[in-house]
Amino acid sequence: MKINKKKLKSIVSLFKNKNILVVGDLILDHHIFGKVDRISPEAPVPVVWANKESFACGGAANVGLNLRSLGAKVSMCGVIGNDGFGKTLFSLIKKSGIDTKLIIKDSGRPTTLKTRIMASHQQMVRVDWESLAPLSLKINELVIDKIKKNIDEFDAVIIEDYGKGVINPHLVEELVSLCKNNNKIVTVDPKEEHFDYYNNVTALTPNLKEAQNAVNIKLKDKSQILNLGKEIMNKLKPKVLLMTLGEDGMMLFFDNKHHHIPTAALEVFDVTGAGDTVISAFTLALSCKAGYAEAAVIANLAAGIVVGKLGAATTNKQDIFRKIDEK
Repeated sequence: MKINKKKLKSIVSLFKNKNILVVGDLILDHHIFGKVDRISPEAPVPVVWANKESFACGGAANVGLNLRSLGAKVSMCGVIGNDGFGKTLFSLIKKSGIDTKLIIKDSGRPTTLKTRIMASHQQMVRVDWESLAPLSLKINELVIDKIKKNIDEFDAVIIEDYGKGVINPHLVEELVSLCKNNNKIVTVDPKEEHFDYYNNVTALTPNLKEAQNAVNIKLKDKSQILNLGKEIMNKLKPKVLLMTLGEDGMMLFFDNKHHHIPTAALEVFDVTGAGDTVISAFTLALSCKAGYAEAAVIANLAAGIVVGKLGAATTNKQDIFRKIDEK
């Protein structure tokens, strides 16, 4: 695929003019750090001597951080509990410069919290506090109503589905219809169990595992990736499918064509959050009138940067400009 460096840079430079709405499951990531030097006398488990903790935006909120890092304006729509962890998450989102007016507090469900206990750079255990129940009809209608009233503000909508109850068939159907009627781009980072929800969206960005599980196809070798992509395109009819393949890069499907994009990563330290970076950069590029191939190349370059960092990292326009120059 031929790359026009000047065109790619001009697309990335327009990111700052765009306003993206992220709709999805808001998660508070909690890390407890410490060290282990003994086994508990109460059970055959290590005792972690905790000495530090941190809180960070996870789930759909991390996509918001990626978009902000790339220079865009961002609004967040999701549901948090009316609890202390909800206050912490709301504060972190607001502090990052993301518009919070579409976030809803629901006293009937807890804020999703993932606590990871770390010792000597290894995760010892993870504790999840969450409700997987779908939103109540009242809260669901409130989410839809808030988006309808503000849809004119946004250049694109990203649906971030982590399977925590916010994304449901009725919400997706209403949202996709609303975006189509208002000529808005709508992209989805899918949850494999929910693939049937996402008909006729602008773009789907699954990883290879999610794509296989979605259509119940287990690949025997890499040559079958093309058939997998065609199956998803035929079944769900997105305008474009961007399938991430880890160290093998990405495969792009649209208009009965496909393109393989080799990975832009020099070294892979941590793939945590790479999918968030992909959908953020891809959606932003599409909102700047990039072609599908151009948007995929930009998303691939952005992902190549973040997997070279530890943790759920983000990247920025300057990093992408440098990566374009290296091509």
